[in-house]
Amino acid sequence: MSSQSLHPKIDLSRLRDIGWRLWDPIGLMSDGENWNDDEYLSFVDEYDTYLMNAAGQLRRGASDAEVVSYLVKVETEFMGLNQAPGVRARAETVVEEIRGDKLLWVEAD
Repeated sequence: MSSQSLHPKIDLSRLRDIGWRLWDPIGLMSDGENWNDDEYLSFVDEYDTYLMNAAGQLRRGASDAEVVSYLVKVETEFMGLNQAPGVRARAETVVEEIRGDKLLWVEAD
């Protein structure tokens, strides 16, 4: 097995599709719009660190519950947002989508 297959690269566009469509805790994007629309380019990376961390945790074997808790903590503690209804359900959906996306990880060049 090559070292490349041991360290795949994440497809950031796919991860952003998941995060912006299902998570967007700050509510930056309007319904029916996409993260790659021109008006969002100045802050498109707003959630990258959190989403890459979540995906990396899953890749390394963390449980869904651990990663859901991480995303809830990001939203309620790191971002300082109130724990509004749906916070945990939204995080669960994001984790399910990340785990289920078979094209999210690609071989590194």
